[in-house]
Amino acid sequence: MADPSSYRPKPGQIPDSPGVYKFRDEHRRVIYVGKAKSLRQRLANYFQDLASLHPRTRTMVTTAASVEWTVVSTEVEALQLEYSWIKEFDPRFNVKYRDDKSYPYLAVTLNEDFPRVQVMRGAKRKGVRYFGPYGHAWAIRETVDLMLRVFPVRTCSAGVFKNHQHKGRPCLLGYIGKCSAPCVGRVDPEEHRELAEEFCDFMAGRTGTYIRRLEKQMTAAAEELEYERAARLRDDIEALKRALEKNAVVLADATDADLIALAEDELEAAVQIFHVRGGRVRGQRGWVTDKVENVDTAGLVEHALQQLYGEESGDAVPKEVLVPALPEDLDAVGQWLSGRRGSNVSLRIPQRGDKKDLMETVQRNAVQALGLHKTKRASDLTTRSRALEEIAEALGLDSAPLRIECFDISHLQGEDVVASMVVFEDGLARKSEYRRFQIKGRVGDTQIWHGEGQDDVRSMHEVVARRFKRYLAEKDKTGEWIGEDAPEDDGRPKRFAYPPQLVVVDGGQPQVAAAQRALDELGIDDVAVCGLAKRLEEVWLPHDDDPVVLPRSSEGLYLLQRVRDTAHDFAIRYQRSKRTKRIRTSPLDAVPGLGETRKQALIKHFGSVKRLRQATIDQICEVPGMGRKTAESVVAALAQAAPAAPAVNTATGEIIEE
Repeated sequence: MADPSSYRPKPGQIPDSPGVYKFRDEHRRVIYVGKAKSLRQRLANYFQDLASLHPRTRTMVTTAASVEWTVVSTEVEALQLEYSWIKEFDPRFNVKYRDDKSYPYLAVTLNEDFPRVQVMRGAKRKGVRYFGPYGHAWAIRETVDLMLRVFPVRTCSAGVFKNHQHKGRPCLLGYIGKCSAPCVGRVDPEEHRELAEEFCDFMAGRTGTYIRRLEKQMTAAAEELEYERAARLRDDIEALKRALEKNAVVLADATDADLIALAEDELEAAVQIFHVRGGRVRGQRGWVTDKVENVDTAGLVEHALQQLYGEESGDAVPKEVLVPALPEDLDAVGQWLSGRRGSNVSLRIPQRGDKKDLMETVQRNAVQALGLHKTKRASDLTTRSRALEEIAEALGLDSAPLRIECFDISHLQGEDVVASMVVFEDGLARKSEYRRFQIKGRVGDTQIWHGEGQDDVRSMHEVVARRFKRYLAEKDKTGEWIGEDAPEDDGRPKRFAYPPQLVVVDGGQPQVAAAQRALDELGIDDVAVCGLAKRLEEVWLPHDDDPVVLPRSSEGLYLLQRVRDTAHDFAIRYQRSKRTKRIRTSPLDAVPGLGETRKQALIKHFGSVKRLRQATIDQICEVPGMGRKTAESVVAALAQAAPAAPAVNTATGEIIEE
């Protein structure tokens, strides 16, 4: 625990101007990012008597080992820089909302020649128009199915599109009128894009225009005695109205707004957002966070706004944002939101009427979400704590192993030998810390063995030695001193800088002994080692002739099995990817300067590698983009490479020509 007075800046050293500050720990990791109108006044609050600080603030300042700041010209710049640093450094003491699920969006890929309507999850992509999020993917598909009658936009994947383009006939949706069939040229790219943009306009809330237009067309068709066309238009209108009915009108004035509500206690907070477009609820989402910093409702609202709109622009930021409490820097946040949208954004608390009633509904959802989260987490925390305690007791550890690393070796008959390292912290997988290794037969510059064949023991020794040699290197570079002569550091988490309390290996006594020998050779004596053998799920310890047998109902055994199985799956995926890459290699890969485009051009021109091998230099030069020097290199490479064995039809024994 550090004394804040040991790194407190000297009087008069901190400027009295807006800025953003960072607290770093002894390993130079950024642990907290904050902004202030006056850096001098704000930072002075952190260096008071420890007894007067909030417990969370006290924990942060005693964990930190240094503080630094950056001066900016305005509060809006401070807000933008704070958001960027929180995203970049992922500080442990900042409030970070996390999605309680991966919400599906209705997406229109306007960045393609023929835009596609589809369900999308995950990070948003440039050039794609999003609507939602929705609670369920089936709700999106039902809505799209109704709207395709009026807006027959493409919904097929790129593979299906190219397949029907090659066949020259549309898919089923093209035959039943729910796709305009751009794959066979029924509409040109401009007409199809216009359909997609009309679809987007309708989803964005501009619904009345299209319904009135269809009603006029239906009336005109009936007057001209075109009853079949009028009936079809009538059905189109009904389909659009049914799609609209799925989102009830909640605000009568066709408002575009986001409503944000919070439910919180001393330790956690839940936020719920309703996205209202055209007066209808178009989407809903929720986040939950641990209150790791001393923050009030206004601060939580500000963090939620940063999380929600930090990477959005244009219409994705609505004209109006309704919140339960206004941020402390209201003007700066308002300017920032307006800058993201490109026009004025109103940020306020609803006081009366429909908006206040809807906010109460959002608030009830937030309360329910927090209650559900706490119920799930209470059970989860209890189970994980019991599992870690059982492991510590069974292995004779001084304390619960809060960080566990597991290693596994994977190969196929001695080829493509690889290893995996997975990390569990507090009993939960930390995927950003997973690592993969190619077995080389050496540690650093020291050759240990040839690195081939089925030798899991030497492979395990190598991978553990390499991992902890990197740890010692990072420790020497970053972790032992803080001061003016400390090395420059960007504050990001280091790849191998943090040691585990327990190393688990997938295997029995030989693998455990190899891992322990690697640690002993490096002089590391504060990391425990054990192995989990698959046959009887026995736990092996170094230097013990008999295994530790945990009860089959033990939560500790369940956790060790989960860690081991995760490492096994991760290693197998890597090994398979290497094998697939090796199998798919071509003799053309050895030609210097021959890129993927010209490789494909050669194969397309000659039909196969076999026919290319029979071609002359002059024939190869006929391929567009191929010069004589490259053609000579191709001929030389193919001459050196052994021809592949011919394919055989297993049913008839016939040799299949390429």
